[in-house]
Amino acid sequence: MSIYQKQGKIPDKRHVVFRKNNGSLYHEELFGTEGFGGISSLVYHLNPPTMVKDIGKPYGVRPEAAIEDNLKALSFKGINLEQQKDYLQSRKIFFFNDDMNIGLAAPSESMNDYFFKNADSDEILFIHKGEGVCKTMYGSVDFCYGDYIVIPRGTVYQLKFTNSENKILFIESHSPVHTPKRYRNEFGQLLEHSPFCERDLKLPRSFETVDQKGEFKIMIKKRGLIYPYTYATHPFDLIGWDGYNYPYAFSIFNFEPITGRIHMPPPIHQQFEGRNFVICSFVPRLYDYHPDAIPAPYHHSNIDSDEILYYVEGDFMSRNDIEPGQFTLHPGGVPHGPHPGAIERSIGKKETKELAVMIDPFNPVKITKDALQYEVKDYYKSWLSVDDHKTLV
Repeated sequence: MSIYQKQGKIPDKRHVVFRKNNGSLYHEELFGTEGFGGISSLVYHLNPPTMVKDIGKPYGVRPEAAIEDNLKALSFKGINLEQQKDYLQSRKIFFFNDDMNIGLAAPSESMNDYFFKNADSDEILFIHKGEGVCKTMYGSVDFCYGDYIVIPRGTVYQLKFTNSENKILFIESHSPVHTPKRYRNEFGQLLEHSPFCERDLKLPRSFETVDQKGEFKIMIKKRGLIYPYTYATHPFDLIGWDGYNYPYAFSIFNFEPITGRIHMPPPIHQQFEGRNFVICSFVPRLYDYHPDAIPAPYHHSNIDSDEILYYVEGDFMSRNDIEPGQFTLHPGGVPHGPHPGAIERSIGKKETKELAVMIDPFNPVKITKDALQYEVKDYYKSWLSVDDHKTLV
């Protein structure tokens, strides 16, 4: 993040003596990514953050590719993903490459007896169903329907859900996640033409020092394995922290769409970016206002990237027979565009109420066995008109 934050009690200068009331030292930790060159925070523990009591046997969660190379438009009804009690067990990866994993989770219970840390990836959790709070050592981040929760890699967190029906689109980025550079000035501040600003962000609140010793299970994900670690002290034992590296949330409903007289290209919808991918938010907006404008998107060639759309809510103007919770994958290398009739239907329309998340990986994704359980058969033929279908038959 580009916003400096400070919570709790910290010394006047970094890397100096900082004592408790009894004269013993607090334990300073630099927490950042990209070595010492990326954004970071300095955090101050009551106890050393290194007190490991036990390490259990790791288990594998590497995605298994069912399709390594793909040049076919595909769709998957992810809304049919079955619920599981446990958050980690409910996470199913649908697509992956060397830069990222993309999947869905449908947990019915909170993380009550363990914490989770992804040591490989920044995580973006998009809340399609559910609400609750994401607890971290930096404080709590409230979330509800439509929120993106951005959790920097290495952050220990615990999700507490308000109810049992939860559906989460998750993205694991193997590089730091940022807001688009073109929306920021040289100091990191979001500019006036940005479709969102710092005021829209949900920052950590209710900072609390948890002074407990005992056995605290932290499930750590590293290189496709999850290691059950047991620590002797609570992971949220900070007396204070400051810096730029921390989790936050952003509601898709706070994204202010950029519109024009004629159809605007997809980059205007961009929300986040990482190494070799971008994430866009499609939200309710007014259509193009040129008198002869065609609001439906024009056909375009996916040459440089795959295009993955996750449909959240509303009437999806450019697609036929699409439901909330459904994925479409339009692979790089072949053109795609509106379904038959979509262009004609769009002419004269004034607005759209669709809500969707688009992910464009610039390297091709592999499709997992989990994803194929929910595949929509022959989706690639859905651009044929009724007459074309009759001719084929």
